[in-house]
Amino acid sequence: MSVALENVLAKAGLKADATEFLTLVEDAARRLSPPNPDPSHYFSPDQQAALADVGLDLTAHGEDEPDFRARTVAAHAVLADSALTVTQAAKALKIDDSRIRHRLKEGRLTGWKDQGWRLPSWQFNGSGVLPGLEVVLRATPEDQPALVVAAFMNTPQDDLVISDRPATPRQWLLSGGDPEQVARLVATLGSPF
Repeated sequence: MSVALENVLAKAGLKADATEFLTLVEDAARRLSPPNPDPSHYFSPDQQAALADVGLDLTAHGEDEPDFRARTVAAHAVLADSALTVTQAAKALKIDDSRIRHRLKEGRLTGWKDQGWRLPSWQFNGSGVLPGLEVVLRATPEDQPALVVAAFMNTPQDDLVISDRPATPRQWLLSGGDPEQVARLVATLGSPF
């Protein structure tokens, strides 16, 4: 396997060997979409005309164009690799596996099922869960994918300022910031405005 890939994984702090990581990438690519989707197939002729009138290009992705899915596939692979299993989360929180499943059911933790539960690591700190996590999870729209929520939690927001700099929602919560401010922001995920 490529030494360069192994170096990148180590620098990024990912605990996966290169072969395992490439398997995650392949799986994420397969799940995302067909390799050369033709967007026009998703719309009726009237809808295609209306979309073309406002400037949207519905032509199929060309073979010589960079694949727009690459960044998302890599992000999915990193999210999956850094996620915890129920057992790992239980060990980190020093509780029984059943308590983790209970918290998932109650919406006090978030995760997705992929050969068992996978819990994104952004919601944990060294020995517990992120302060204010329950408030944020209650406000998170249910239709938002785990990758979108993870990206939000790790992207600086202009409305969350620490030491005169925009902070990520995760940093904000770890610093003792009001979780209601993060909840107001996360509630808008997926909305047009």
